[in-house]
Amino acid sequence: MASEHVDVLIVGAGLSGIGAAVHLGLRCPDKTYAVLEARGAIGGTWDLFRYPGVRSDSDMYTLGYSFKPWTDPKAIADGESIRRYVRQTAREYGVQEHIRFHHRVVRAEWDSATARWTVHAHRDDTGEDTTLTCAFLFTNSGYYRYDEGYTPPLPGVERYAGTLVHPQHWPEGLDVTGKRVVVIGSGATAVTLVPAMADTAAHVTMLQRSPTYVISLPSRDAFADAARRWLPPKAAYAVTRWKNVALGVANFQLSRRAPGLVKRFLRRAAKGRLPVGYDVDRHFSPRYDPWDQRLCVVPDGDLFTALGEGRATVVTDTVYTFTEHGIRLTSGEELPADIVVTATGLNLLALGGMTLAVDGADVDLASTIAYKGMMLSGVPNFAMTIGYTNASWTLKADLVATYVCRLLRHLDETGQQIVTPDAPDTDDLVPIIDLQSGYVLRAVDQLPKQGPRAPWRLHQNYPRDVRLMRHGPLTDGVRFARAGAPATAAAATSGGPDA
Repeated sequence: MASEHVDVLIVGAGLSGIGAAVHLGLRCPDKTYAVLEARGAIGGTWDLFRYPGVRSDSDMYTLGYSFKPWTDPKAIADGESIRRYVRQTAREYGVQEHIRFHHRVVRAEWDSATARWTVHAHRDDTGEDTTLTCAFLFTNSGYYRYDEGYTPPLPGVERYAGTLVHPQHWPEGLDVTGKRVVVIGSGATAVTLVPAMADTAAHVTMLQRSPTYVISLPSRDAFADAARRWLPPKAAYAVTRWKNVALGVANFQLSRRAPGLVKRFLRRAAKGRLPVGYDVDRHFSPRYDPWDQRLCVVPDGDLFTALGEGRATVVTDTVYTFTEHGIRLTSGEELPADIVVTATGLNLLALGGMTLAVDGADVDLASTIAYKGMMLSGVPNFAMTIGYTNASWTLKADLVATYVCRLLRHLDETGQQIVTPDAPDTDDLVPIIDLQSGYVLRAVDQLPKQGPRAPWRLHQNYPRDVRLMRHGPLTDGVRFARAGAPATAAAATSGGPDA
């Protein structure tokens, strides 16, 4: 029996996958599409993570979609509100009927003779394998493993008699009331969990090996509140979005050009929220520069408040061994714990674990170079979404989706069927994710690279990328062809005038 065929196959029904489907419906209404989702629900990260206090660490005026204003009062929103927003978007724009749940894509094979991808998926609900074909493959599956978080070796953990939890797999109904809780970690998840649990737990300790930059921001955006009073909803949303983009870019550029200045500002801000005499240098002054790792945002200073009120404590030390009733530290101190939460990070997983082949040859992701941060050298009719590391994920996702639509229209207008990025002749390569976080460093060798300059290098600068992705050329660094031209040997053509 012939496989079902669609023009565009979108992988993933999370924040970026739903956005990609909406952009496709708005900008390329003649294209047929389907969305394959490995899990049983819309929402991706925001449906998976259910730990206490789960929320965005970006403001919703930039994490929200460009086409759908965020109207909730809180700028830093809880997970349930974000999940509701994504699902509402899917319903409003008719995306829901295009989604195939429990379809985990395992492999995709490109055939230049037919200009088609054959995509193999496994149905986790029925155990069946299924196949679809498409003209363009668009992955929106994020870059970490959904089924397994990262937990480092924990010496002596087999002796521990309490409850051990990873935030990525939070047990339904786990009650921390009156319990002594230790959260191992210092990233965004840890600084979210600690104040959320400190409301009811007997005490919460954040055990960190080294500090992270933590900054307090208001949970409501006063500018947005004012804009909504004076402007129509769409205009208020757009002006707030650009205000927050500008502030984010300025913050990042200043951090790169004057890291010492930003360090002093962040230290002074933390000191101002903590009790007099608190050891800020030990617990809140990292050794690395700002934005070598993401800044951790705490809405309304909730973490600092919990520390100031004595409901929570930060301990900077390392685990020597677990004991039956807690954790003994390298310093010799013992932390009693009824519950230990290992907020120790993620495992990266490119393309949701799927493998690619082009004309019978397997694609080695680590040897590819990313084109405009979204396509891969030598891989035809393929795009992926990887969000910004220094700004909201959705800002980049929107740009990628609009670029894919531009590219699809260009192929139609010029009578071409295939677009393939050609790798630049350079050894000056850097990782596609420019962070020093542990989860990135553990897997960086498995990921695509970036080249030295555009279009093979995307700078972490949204306004600059808007010019490149929405208004820049479509024909630089790629070649166009029709079915039958081998992916590795087709003659380079411009494909006609730019769209």
